Amino acid sequence: MTEASRKRPEFRNINAFKDLTTYRMTPAAWVSILHRASGALMFLLLPLIVWLFDTSVSSEISFASFTSAFSAGVGFVPGWLFKLVVLAIIWAYLHHLLAGLRHVYMDATHKVTKEFGKSTALITLVLSIGLTLVLGAKLFNLY
Repeated sequence: MTEASRKRPEFRNINAFKDLTTYRMTPAAWVSILHRASGALMFLLLPLIVWLFDTSVSSEISFASFTSAFSAGVGFVPGWLFKLVVLAIIWAYLHHLLAGLRHVYMDATHKVTKEFGKSTALITLVLSIGLTLVLGAKLFNLY
């Protein structure tokens, strides 16, 4: 068998209109993309995070306005929508933290096999979503 007769793999660019509907990303790809998205979300919502922290620790009166924001809302934003935004911040923080720890662990131990990457990516996704659901249930007064 000669070099020319052997079938070589074909690498091509992905067409956004034709290929994205059939392209299947790995769990590690999802974790990587969501890690970037969660970092961007936390950065964009940083003024809200600072306001939340400031009003929660300034005084008893500001803490009362902080807690009323979750029930009555803030300005034109209803309380349930405010809770959803805070839930998004909770997910972003948890996912970014867990995915960052995953990346640091993989860098430190040089475990870069496909199997290890897939298993840790699934663990990261399950933990971040599970912890978000638990904290979201507390946020929405389900327990």
